Amino acid sequence: MGEEESPQITRRTTRASSSNPNLNSAAETVLHNCNSQPLTHNDLVYGDEPISFDDLICSFPGRRIQILELLQLLGPLNSPVIPLFIYGGACRGKTSTVLQIFRHLNRPFVYSSCLTCYSPRILFESILNQLLLHRKHEGNGYSSAKRCERPSEFVNLLREALGNIINSLKGNMGKSNSKKLVGQAKGQIIYLIFDNLELVRDWEKSSNILPFLFMLYDIMKMPEVGLIFISNTSPDTYYFNTGYTEPVPLYFPEYTEDDLRQILMRNQCNPKLYSSFLDVLLRPFSRITRRVDELSTAFPALYKKYCEPLSDLGIFPNEKMKRMLFSHLQPHIAPSLNEIFRVEAGHNKDKAKGKGNARKAGVSEASDEVEFHMSTSAKYLLISAFLASRNPATLDASLFDSTGGSDNRKRKRKSSVKSVEQKETAEQELLMKGPGTFPLERLLAIYQCLTSVEECSFDEEQGTDGLGCENGDSGLMSDILLQLSSLCSANFMSKGGSCPLEGSTRYRCTVSEDMALKVARSLKFPLSKYLYRR
Repeated sequence: MGEEESPQITRRTTRASSSNPNLNSAAETVLHNCNSQPLTHNDLVYGDEPISFDDLICSFPGRRIQILELLQLLGPLNSPVIPLFIYGGACRGKTSTVLQIFRHLNRPFVYSSCLTCYSPRILFESILNQLLLHRKHEGNGYSSAKRCERPSEFVNLLREALGNIINSLKGNMGKSNSKKLVGQAKGQIIYLIFDNLELVRDWEKSSNILPFLFMLYDIMKMPEVGLIFISNTSPDTYYFNTGYTEPVPLYFPEYTEDDLRQILMRNQCNPKLYSSFLDVLLRPFSRITRRVDELSTAFPALYKKYCEPLSDLGIFPNEKMKRMLFSHLQPHIAPSLNEIFRVEAGHNKDKAKGKGNARKAGVSEASDEVEFHMSTSAKYLLISAFLASRNPATLDASLFDSTGGSDNRKRKRKSSVKSVEQKETAEQELLMKGPGTFPLERLLAIYQCLTSVEECSFDEEQGTDGLGCENGDSGLMSDILLQLSSLCSANFMSKGGSCPLEGSTRYRCTVSEDMALKVARSLKFPLSKYLYRR
């Protein structure tokens, strides 16, 4: 069970440092030496020594705005902070940036990743072990300091552990004023960091754990505690009926091509030679993926092939040599581009295989993967069409209008038994008729309501692409009509005859509810919140 939790070592390691063999050997030495030494509250800080602000900015190209905003949200020393929600796509430097900011501030924190802590019990015990300064080792049988399975137990144990560590930090403030110590924890506030929060959705009791984590700030009511959530999905995908203090969102956008160049150029023996290599490959590869981990995996083999004609790797290439090196590398570019897609396809196959084994074992598990490619805007349009076909038009105001419609201001009469029976009969007939038709105006209204929270941009599209928010209403309309035509051609929607009263074409969504749920899950969209059921 010791390997299931976050590492409990004196100076913490990140995913970036764990990939370095030299750092791994150093971490093993530190771990061997610190097993015999008791942990203190100074072990809750990150790194041996704090880093300067300039080093912090230089370490993360393209993240200056996010760093400054996060420092502003954390505030001065000992200032209370409301929960923060840091989100963005995978491999955008969210976790590394947060950890290095805490290294710069030298403030104590507890870090737990929902990737390694894959159940509520492991997550709770990981947090408690760090707060109680407990290290798992062979002497204690790799056991946790406290056994905790239920949220109610976790709250009581967490309150007690936080009280002890906060008192220890307050008592240390007098000593730090008289004598400066390297690695000394600053401040009296402890921060709880929850990484990979979107993975909690796959847990068995996610419907209870996620609301509990978001309500933890209101439950604890301790100004000395700060909560930071890190997720690959936006906060709009986490919808709960329970009231809680809404976290402050901070978005990490996709890296630009210049940002990727700065990241990949670091620690290169021959910067000019590697720059000429990036001039050839970075643009075509960045059109397919801008994930640093995928580019870092694909480029070393190509760079080795690029340098094969050279006898001296320290040479500065001229234009003639650049053309010669490009000609040598060109046959290998296309297979490498295809390899990126093959990796993703293999990952999906492994997922499908795992789900097949689960079904053989008697476990019922529904597939959340969409088996075809569809743009984000088309997915939202398909969900809008599904809701327009399944929901009565009279409920649009109450479902999508923030005011709940104008009917709320009117006096409601008590329904008679006969009217209730007529309403139930009408609903049953509507259910038997199947999906209804709807005009284009209603579809666009629902689509606008669903996408208004997306800030006029999708993660997979950049600039003026996708929704075309920067191109005005004409760009938006042309894109929607193009997506609508594509959905009709793919038989996801059907076009009916024109209504003689309205004079406009009516449409019908033909996808099943299971398919609509799959599309909604791929967007982390709460479809059941908007779907009318009798």
